[in-house]
Amino acid sequence: MSDAPLKLLAYDAEDLAILSVHLQDAELKVSDLVYLPREHRFALAADRFDWEASALEKKNRRRRTALHFEGVTNVRCKGIPQDDKSAQLTLLALAFEPGETPAGAVNLLFMDGAAIRLEVECLEAAFKDLGPTWTCSCCPSHPESEVA
Repeated sequence: MSDAPLKLLAYDAEDLAILSVHLQDAELKVSDLVYLPREHRFALAADRFDWEASALEKKNRRRRTALHFEGVTNVRCKGIPQDDKSAQLTLLALAFEPGETPAGAVNLLFMDGAAIRLEVECLEAAFKDLGPTWTCSCCPSHPESEVA
């Protein structure tokens, strides 16, 4: 098994879908989210479930990963507790909504209906694993009602 960290870039909806697959079920805290308006950047750090390493090793594995978006002009949140920086979030998916080309919106969808919407000048994202995997206790699962 390779414990090599991933480094990925996204410049269109298909690329973002690949990042989304790798980040499905990532766990993070509200304090792991940051918007830097002067730099037009939104960034987060999360403990992603490493599906590949977990399958190869037959053990549940996570690893710390960073993700950032460039060209962010506005951020809107729904269901994200702004006053509790230690609140836990579980990222379910990333999706791009095209606007007037090349602009659009990136939607970060979390468990329990929480969401973050990033309005972007164009889609430009970078994903980077920050270290090795570690063993975790449980494998994420999604009841059919949640997936439908």
